[in-house]
Amino acid sequence: MIPMPELPEVETTRQGILPYCEGQVVTQMHIRERRLRWLIPARLESMLQGQKILGIDRRSKYLLWRFNNGVMIMHLGMSGVVRVLQEYLPPQKHDHVDIELASKVLIRFTDPRRFGAILWTDDITAHKLLMALGPEPLTADFSAAYLVEKLKATARPIKLAIMDAHVVVGVGNIYANEALFLSSLHPERPANSLSLPECDILVQNIKYVLAKAIKAGGTTLKDFLQSDGRPGYFRHELLVYGRKSQPCVNCAMLLTEIRLNNRSTVFCQQCQV
Repeated sequence: MIPMPELPEVETTRQGILPYCEGQVVTQMHIRERRLRWLIPARLESMLQGQKILGIDRRSKYLLWRFNNGVMIMHLGMSGVVRVLQEYLPPQKHDHVDIELASKVLIRFTDPRRFGAILWTDDITAHKLLMALGPEPLTADFSAAYLVEKLKATARPIKLAIMDAHVVVGVGNIYANEALFLSSLHPERPANSLSLPECDILVQNIKYVLAKAIKAGGTTLKDFLQSDGRPGYFRHELLVYGRKSQPCVNCAMLLTEIRLNNRSTVFCQQCQV
């Protein structure tokens, strides 16, 4: 299974496109394929024409384009890329949406697998995709006290728990593997068995891994490119993900791979208990 862009990739995209978009007016929107994960709203082109982009925020893996008349919700899905074009290039097969700005910059959304989404809402607090999400991992709301309370009623594997967006958003498969390794926690450990000190270490390592990945430009996946077309570079620093049967960087024991909820899970049987 090809991993999808995770929180650092989405945040890297947001930071990459924001300087070209914030304060700019949409002159035209061209939608060549509406059939993404959900249909792109029928009147979106007319709703955005002439509207100023007030800002682009991120909630979990969603990019929230703020306008005076509402918010455009964008999700990259498994293979989505948002690029900044400063000169026109003819659209290719999977270039589904173009947003033309008054500055002559063109924002292009490309998605070969069409698992991404472009939606609209008048109220992000009431939108079904956003209203039940857990806290952002890089904020003070995501703390050891919060996590131990959230986990006390579930015995499911800790890896699955921290990947649950109702618990905390944006901790995808790659970074869950990495944070658990740094925390010396076995991915199958029952979530409700973690002590407060263990949750504190895990929270700190989730924040560390995500912040480091954002700074490095995200993780190079088979499909992911930054907004300027360059791949991310964090992949070169991964300690366990994608390293099945390679030596552990701590003890040299060969790393083990299992499947949890059909996701690749790599860990050290000696270092993670």
